[in-house]
Order: sequence, then C-alpha cells, then structure tokens
Amino acid sequence: MRTKPGFYEFFAGGGMARAGLGPGWRCLFANDFDRKKAETYRANWGDDALHVGDVGAVTTAQLPGVADLVWGSFPCQDLSLAGAGAGLRGERSGSFWPFWSLIKTLRAEGRAPKTIVLENVCGALTSHGGKDFTALCKALAEGGYLFGALVIDAALFLPQSRPRLFIIAVRADIAIPAALAGQGGEAPFHTRALMTAHENLPKALKQNWLWWRLPAPPLRNTTLLGVIEDAPRDVVWHSAAETKTLLNMMSAVNLARIEKAKRSGRKMVGTLYRRTRYVNGEKMQRAEARFDDLAGCLRTPAGGSSRQFVLVIDQGKVRSRLMSARETARLMGLPDDYRLPEKYNEAYHLTGDGVVAPVVGYVATHLLTPLRVATGLCVAA
Repeated sequence: MRTKPGFYEFFAGGGMARAGLGPGWRCLFANDFDRKKAETYRANWGDDALHVGDVGAVTTAQLPGVADLVWGSFPCQDLSLAGAGAGLRGERSGSFWPFWSLIKTLRAEGRAPKTIVLENVCGALTSHGGKDFTALCKALAEGGYLFGALVIDAALFLPQSRPRLFIIAVRADIAIPAALAGQGGEAPFHTRALMTAHENLPKALKQNWLWWRLPAPPLRNTTLLGVIEDAPRDVVWHSAAETKTLLNMMSAVNLARIEKAKRSGRKMVGTLYRRTRYVNGEKMQRAEARFDDLAGCLRTPAGGSSRQFVLVIDQGKVRSRLMSARETARLMGLPDDYRLPEKYNEAYHLTGDGVVAPVVGYVATHLLTPLRVATGLCVAA
C-alpha cells in the first residue's frame, strides 16, 4: 500500500496549511517560533511533528526523510503595503533566508523536496520595485526548481477579501503534465500585478517560469450572514452610544451605505474598520463600512484600528460590536471544532496571521495532488 505524501510545514502558526491539505497528506515536521501559536497547534494536531523555535536554529538532522512538499507561509510584515517596507531584508520577512538555507542543505544531502509552496501578501510582487520577488525566484531557480505563481483571493471561497500570493515550485527533474501548465497567464489567478512582476523578471529566470493552470472555482455558497454569531462568547454588542460614536466617525459616503442597507428591508450584515485618513490636510480616524457580503481582510490586532467590527442592520436599527474570535476562524475556513486560544487577542492574532484553509485545499486538489500522481508515487484521492 502506497503511503500518503509527506510534508514539512514551516511558519506553521496554528496549522492552517495542514488543515487545508487535509487527511490525504501526513505532516513530517512543523515549525514556528511563536510559543502561543504552538500551543494551539498542539491542541489541534498534537506535537509529534512540532518543533518550537527559530527557523534559523533548525537543522536538517531534524527533518525526516524526503518531503513531497514543503509549505512556507513566511512572515509578511516587511512585505506588506502596511509595513515599513524593509522587504526580505527585514527582521520578520527576512526569516525566509534561514528557511531557504535549510532547503539548500537538503539539496546538498540529496533530499531536495519535490514541491515547495511559498505564501505571502501580494506586496511581495512589488516590494523594493520588484527586487524581492526576483530574489525569491532566483533562489528557487538556483535551487533546481521550476516555478510559477498564483494570486488567489479567499473571497472566491469564503466571505473575506484576502488576496494572497502563492509561488509553487517543482523540482526540475519531475515531469509536469501539460494540463497543469499553460503558455500564458489566465484569469482569475494571474492578475495584472503578477503579469507585470513576471515581465520584469530577468530573461534567465523566465526560463524556469511556469504558468500554472487551475480551474476557476464554483461560486461560493458561504455568506457573511452565515458566519456571524447572534450571541458570541468573547465579545459583547455595543451600547447605542458606542454604535453612534462609530457612525459619527463615518464620511458621507459611508453613512450613505448605512442608509442604503436600512432601506433594503431585510437583515443586512456588514463589517467596519477604523482607519486613519487625511481630511483637509489633517489626520482623522474614520470608520469605513462595507455591505458587499465580504469581510475586510483580517489583520493581526496590533492596535485598536486593526480589529474588525461587525455591523448588523435589522428593521432600521444598527447594532455593532467587535468581530468574535470564532467568526475570524470561520473566515479562515476553519471548522467550529478547531480549538482556538482562550484569550481573544491571541485567537485574533492567530487567525489574522494565517493562511486560508480552503485555498490551500484548492491548490492541493488541483495542482499538488496531480503533480504527485504524475510521479507515479501516489494514487489519486
């Protein structure tokens, strides 16, 4: 009987890549430096494969066998448009390099992983004028990999606006079925920004480029209303005065969205972020709402403005509160029996810093598993 394909999960957080890959894959090794996230990983997956500590201190002696897949959702803070712009030289996003040093050592030992997936924010395409994206591609090419990239928005699967970059690399000695790689970019996963980033790559790196083909997913059937709880355990509904304070922070455009929702004659659920904007040359905190059946992109709650609010309009009345931890987990595609940290901020940080499980599952189903089947070393699910 053929065994399940094995994977290493780096920057593992709460194991959301593992959740997305599902039971058809077996985790050989998982690593994260955050001890609080590691507690959640243990609570959901056990600790047989888990190593907690800096990726720079991991050695290849700790990595068993030959991985069919290495998943690396390396930190995004220095690549994000909201960050300081340090890019791959930054303290957080720069942790890619010690991770990559492990991959190079595995190659020298004759244990190069068959497939690598790097996941990050779309800002990685343009960071430092595209130089960081070029550096990632160069590392993969020099490591003996063919590679391509996809931009996948979680909104295709769940009611959260969360576009992310996925770079999928395959060892150059592995035959790739023609059906998985086309001749050029195609919607919806090859965006204009991705096409531009590819165009700006040096000619030598383009020779290693693959235009991965994935089918467009069916229309999602999960709504924001279905995600929101009537009586959340960890947050309370605002008082009328607190809700009014939020409304008073809105511009005319956002207030018009509230009025439109009231006129709809049905229960409407929206979300809200507080953001700092310049109004007549002065900084002001504004409350910005949306009622398009999508939550805004979850963020780690480093400050009050990073926490997302829920708005419910029913029978002409507006209610508001913070989004609950369980709601954030649902927006990441995690089941309700997924164990979250007890503390609200820790749970919010875990989910806001994770990868969307159904997106991982879609990439696995339509790309990673077919690649494995093509090697003749596993059977299709």
